Amino acid sequence: MEQTYSSSDKLSHVIHNDYRLLQVMGRFGISLGFGERTIGEVCRQCSIDANAFLGVINYIKTPSVNASCRLDTKESIRSLLDYLKNTHEFFNKYQFPAIRRSLINSIEMQNEIAFLVIKYYDQYVDEVRMHMENEDVTTFAWVEKLLDDDLKELDTEHLLSKHHDSIEKKLSDLKKLFLQYYPQKGNNNELNSVILELYRTEEELRNHCLIEDNLFTPAIKRFQHKMRSCRHIDVKSQAFVNTCNEELLSEREKDIVVCVAKGLSNKEIADALCLSINTVTTHRRNIARKLSIHSPAGITIYAIVNKLVNIDDIAM
Repeated sequence: MEQTYSSSDKLSHVIHNDYRLLQVMGRFGISLGFGERTIGEVCRQCSIDANAFLGVINYIKTPSVNASCRLDTKESIRSLLDYLKNTHEFFNKYQFPAIRRSLINSIEMQNEIAFLVIKYYDQYVDEVRMHMENEDVTTFAWVEKLLDDDLKELDTEHLLSKHHDSIEKKLSDLKKLFLQYYPQKGNNNELNSVILELYRTEEELRNHCLIEDNLFTPAIKRFQHKMRSCRHIDVKSQAFVNTCNEELLSEREKDIVVCVAKGLSNKEIADALCLSINTVTTHRRNIARKLSIHSPAGITIYAIVNKLVNIDDIAM
């Protein structure tokens, strides 16, 4: 079984073991210079949920690991949400523009194929950017409302994974365009470097999409399920409280319970409390409804247990 990272592992060792996790660290907002501190210590210092950080790095290390099982808390989802938003920003503001600059510098723009390559790349980037912006303004914004209790339900079934396959396929086509059809002259190290960067970008995008599909969405679903369960318990608790409130007798009803326990008839109760018989009858119906007790003997027991009367006052 593949070993996973834990909060007690030193962050420096994790990065040394897998350089790809350096980008993950940056997107969680962790800066360099963490010394010999553990993952747990660094996360606490940076106010990052350690489970979210561990979930991502363990999933990238071993995609088969079920790293999402502990990500159903508000803290975990918030940290994961920040990571995904920062990943979008990284691609749109840094990675894609940097690759475009490198492409222009490494190919002959007078070449007709070169022009088509740039056009294809721009169309690809526009599609990815639109996909990410849609997630930012719909899925991510709604999840934030859900976490702030401003949204009771979120349908995640159709909000993510809509274009993930298309994103990967188009980048693969772009690489194929270079490898199979672009007329490279001589040993163009600069162009080869761009192609290698496309491969790395493809891997990062794939990991990003998988984290959304297999960590983020399941975590939201479990969080919603947990919230529904809590609300169900709250509803039952409130119903119990309401029942208890209904069972609270008014002072006049308690007086009537005492009279019933002492064996008085409705007429005797009416005379003793200066009420009409109809009023006494109404009170007794309300008492029976509130206590779910319909016999004089049951009311007597209730009065004794709740210390409304002394057992010596009961006519046996």
